[in-house]
Amino acid sequence: MASGVTGYAAISTKVRAMYSNLLTPQDISRLSDSPDFPSLISSLKNTQYGPYLASLKDNELTPRRAIQQLRRRLADSYSSVVQMSPEQTRSLVKQLFRYFELGNLKAVLRSIQTVSAWNPDVAPWDRVNEVLFPFGSFSTLPAQAMVEAGNVPAAVELLKGTPYESTMSFAMKRFSAEQNLFPLEVALDLDYWRRLWAEAKKLSGLDREAATKIVGGLLDMNNLMWAIRYRVYHKLSEEEIINYTLPFGFRVRDEDVRAIAAGGDIAAIVSRAFPSIADVNTLLEHPQAGLPKLEVLLKRQVIRQCTAAFIGNPFHIGLPLAFLILSDLEIQDLVVLIEAKSSAVQDDDFRSVLLKTSLLN
Repeated sequence: MASGVTGYAAISTKVRAMYSNLLTPQDISRLSDSPDFPSLISSLKNTQYGPYLASLKDNELTPRRAIQQLRRRLADSYSSVVQMSPEQTRSLVKQLFRYFELGNLKAVLRSIQTVSAWNPDVAPWDRVNEVLFPFGSFSTLPAQAMVEAGNVPAAVELLKGTPYESTMSFAMKRFSAEQNLFPLEVALDLDYWRRLWAEAKKLSGLDREAATKIVGGLLDMNNLMWAIRYRVYHKLSEEEIINYTLPFGFRVRDEDVRAIAAGGDIAAIVSRAFPSIADVNTLLEHPQAGLPKLEVLLKRQVIRQCTAAFIGNPFHIGLPLAFLILSDLEIQDLVVLIEAKSSAVQDDDFRSVLLKTSLLN
């Protein structure tokens, strides 16, 4: 315990200070009252995001550029936490951060597949670079070279020596046969979460307990939604659903996923794993409409779990992980607001999907 206190004294203090600068549910509610996009940006400039937005000139403040700048703050938070984390936990934090690189890799591959639909006056790399997460020096992707390779097999060849080499090499067999990115993206997702869970399980004591709980909350949400979507939206077979999901988790067990794959009662399975989510039967009476709402409710569960990590013993990796996840979810709310205000979306159509304002209830 003494070594834990020593190792976490500085990072715990720093993370608590960073946590105190996150927007409150009341802040999100006030921002959602902004009448339009310029007003929203003006309000955000008075928050901790101000320095990131101030670097853009007025004529550069498009919704896309604004979102990119908000994500730079998240990237800086990750960079700080990685550097401060005790050595035994650093690879876990780096792997959590790699989620955004995974998103960049998917975006690069999709851009190569859809290049014919682009504006010919905009260079392919310039178009893609606008939507990539600003991963910075932590990135292992030769993203520009991949885009300029012009086709998926050539782009994947450039992944040699990266954490994605073996997964992509194996998945390319399916891609070559089907010319579909789906098996590549599924393989990347499964590999990412396997690695993250393995990193959490490597830890010991309070670190392991906290990490498996925090990481497990994210993993459960994703795995559960994958299984349900594969069955409801994609009509995949039982075997395919099992192959495209993970056989482990914190609350969502292998038998839960297998039951969904076999045609079991989805509402009953969700209610067992997440008893605090009320009236799941009604929510899923019409799954096509209910699943997006379920995902919002699961994300709100993650927010509550991460917020609870700041109560009690602070000398473990749970606090830094919880802070980073809360930072990401906060930006997800801000992205919803930016897109809603720039498109003049009606209040009822976006307020129901905001995550943080649920803590006001």
